Amino acid sequence: MTLLFISHVDDPKEWQTELRRLLPGLKMRVGPQTRNLDDIDLALVWAPPPGELRRYPNLKAILSLGAGVDHILKDPRLPKGVPIARLVDPMLTELMSEYVLLSVLRHHREFDHFEAMQRKKKWDYRFPPDRSKRRVGVMGMGVLGTDAARKLVAAGFPVLGWSRRQKRIPGVESYSGTAGLGAFLKRTDILVCLLPLTGATRDLIDAKFLKRMPKGAYFVNPSRGAVVVEKDLIGVLDSGHLAGATLDVFREEPLPKSHPFWTHPKVLVTPHVAAMGYPYSAAPRVALNIRRARAGKRMLDLIDPKTGY
Repeated sequence: MTLLFISHVDDPKEWQTELRRLLPGLKMRVGPQTRNLDDIDLALVWAPPPGELRRYPNLKAILSLGAGVDHILKDPRLPKGVPIARLVDPMLTELMSEYVLLSVLRHHREFDHFEAMQRKKKWDYRFPPDRSKRRVGVMGMGVLGTDAARKLVAAGFPVLGWSRRQKRIPGVESYSGTAGLGAFLKRTDILVCLLPLTGATRDLIDAKFLKRMPKGAYFVNPSRGAVVVEKDLIGVLDSGHLAGATLDVFREEPLPKSHPFWTHPKVLVTPHVAAMGYPYSAAPRVALNIRRARAGKRMLDLIDPKTGY
């Protein structure tokens, strides 16, 4: 049987090299196929064309090339009943935590203010509050959120975590569900969004949501752009309620040149570079799932299509 590889951003040769090192003799074909469709039993993909995965009658499992799976679940013709596993990669997790910590420290030390003063050639003293008084809230306590929260705790910040279900993480004050969201936001000075994109999270972060945070708070989003209502975020920044935002993901990517985020004085734009999966570090987990799927065993890191994660 054969592994199908589809991605417009990942290098198939790198993946083939790493997977064949772990699975000698692995057969892999790249891109949408036009012949021998029955040979395909597994698919390793990022943003496959709509309806593409339904064309392979013997498809046993779908493996995501990213930590999120919304790029797969958005396909209305996705084959039903085929298990989907997300990518769990130590390097991707490390990179995401690095991005979060850097963004939080930049806002905590108010470097956005100093960047603005530099453009004005103005020597302006400003000192941040004690780190132990700058509360950081992490939304989404999966693999990425949990690792980021732990590193923020180690850096000396008071850390709050919010998730759909209650989580117990040493050093993290846990909130959950709709009932816990208000108290979580009220106590969050820097909000880090690591939520997956699902029906429940799409457009979740709007003006009403952001105004529940303390005046002068900051927002960091390296998760998915469609979680945020962008015009509402701009409005809350312009009103002065939020002091700044760091954004790595957007509703439309690349971000259109006419978009106000590019020139907004309170926004730092990065081009969806917070984290990525590296074949050399991600391949062992992918290879393990390939073995499990072909042996008829349950794969690791499976997602629930109903919840989207």
